[in-house]
Amino acid sequence: MLNITTIFSQILKIDPVQRQSIISLFWQIAFTAIGFLSTMYFAHTVGAAILGAYFLFLAYDGICSLVTDGGFGGAAVKRISEGEEPDAYFSAYFILRLVFTVMGILILLVFKDYFVDLNKSGMFIWLLFSLLVSVLAGPISSGVAGTGKMGIRNTCAGISNISRIIFQIPAIYLGYEAAGLAGGMVAGILMAAIIEFRFFDLHFVRFKWDHIKSLSVFSFWLFLTSSGMLVFSQADTVIIGYFLETADVGIYRVALQFTMVATFSTYALRNTLWPRVSRWGKTAEIELVEESLSRAISYSLMLAIPVFVGGVLLGDRLLYLFYGADFAQGYQTLIILFAVQVVNVFQYFFTMYLDALDHPKESFKVTAVGVIANIFLNVLLIPIMGVSGAAIATLATMTLNALLARRALSRLITIRLEHHSLSNIMISSVAMGALVGGYRLLIPLSNIWVTLMAVILGGATYGVLVLKLDRKIYNELRGIVEKVGIGFFWPEWL
Repeated sequence: MLNITTIFSQILKIDPVQRQSIISLFWQIAFTAIGFLSTMYFAHTVGAAILGAYFLFLAYDGICSLVTDGGFGGAAVKRISEGEEPDAYFSAYFILRLVFTVMGILILLVFKDYFVDLNKSGMFIWLLFSLLVSVLAGPISSGVAGTGKMGIRNTCAGISNISRIIFQIPAIYLGYEAAGLAGGMVAGILMAAIIEFRFFDLHFVRFKWDHIKSLSVFSFWLFLTSSGMLVFSQADTVIIGYFLETADVGIYRVALQFTMVATFSTYALRNTLWPRVSRWGKTAEIELVEESLSRAISYSLMLAIPVFVGGVLLGDRLLYLFYGADFAQGYQTLIILFAVQVVNVFQYFFTMYLDALDHPKESFKVTAVGVIANIFLNVLLIPIMGVSGAAIATLATMTLNALLARRALSRLITIRLEHHSLSNIMISSVAMGALVGGYRLLIPLSNIWVTLMAVILGGATYGVLVLKLDRKIYNELRGIVEKVGIGFFWPEWL
């Protein structure tokens, strides 16, 4: 019989990295599933133009949040995770975040008339509310992450995302459209911050100029690196909004969101590993750093590669059936963005490890080249090729960034890929693709249920094959299942 209390007690006994990765993965899957369903509802209810206005709001919010944080959030996590004077570093970060946010809001108010798109859609006021909420939410989250409570942080991040949707759906139903979407996001962040505060155990203390200086040295390069990463995630949205219509923004961002299913394990592992790699780097445990990187890449590609194959074969029908005819025209863009997520596995971990190993300057140098190339290619390709041009620009610059980051990281540690596991992943993905391709040739994908059957058939085939071929992955996954206390779910015939 399934005993929830026993399962939770067993989870607490698992290795911290595995435990926190499981928690992060769970919330990543939960939010993505709920996010897909809610976006389908939004797409059919308000259409691509309203969704485009909301995505533009998210882009501006990301840019403003980056500026008001100034990179000090990541620096605070780094310094707090090192275990030396964590209260002082937290206090210094909170004051810095407060000052930067107040200055940012004042600047936005002065230049309010220049934000034409935000003013027309009623998004500007929600942008200010979001920045105000971040004054509390940001430091609380950084403090929890710095003290190693990544399970709590990831859980609250999941609560934020789910709460956002819970607020957004009735707001859309009541006719608030884009403002309802933005307001729901702010409400979700605030609710998660309140819950996360219950697990927050740092205190305000007097800090010295040395604490600010220490944060500033690290945050300067981290801020510049984060700015570059923001280009990959938001600049294409802003440039599409400038050259094309808001409906095109909606189509592009829906396609991008759809590809996020390939990033479950990547982001789950990243959120868990960052503070631990930071600690291992501080204590010179390089072997643990190298081993964690190779396993993280393998487990991320174990999902990203088959999802890419499945997206190529079924993406056009899934876009049409899930979101509507307007969004089906984004199929070509979808394929390119799935390839982006595969490359993103390498780029994401290489730059993250550079930062966690206290080399943010090297990370920035790598990212700066990609930033310049990304802006140039977006401006060049979007007017000519539309949203597909934005996807191509992202793929090209993401690949460049990954190669440069690998070169920089290889000077610090030995980068070893698990070729046997990667080979098994590729073989299983190709076999899955052949089966799904044959299914589509024989059976017309005329409705959602027939299409979902192809997805289930492909996923099951891939899962069985990769576990049959790779006993290392098999043993690790089975060990986790047994430690959790649900080993009876594991099929003995595998």
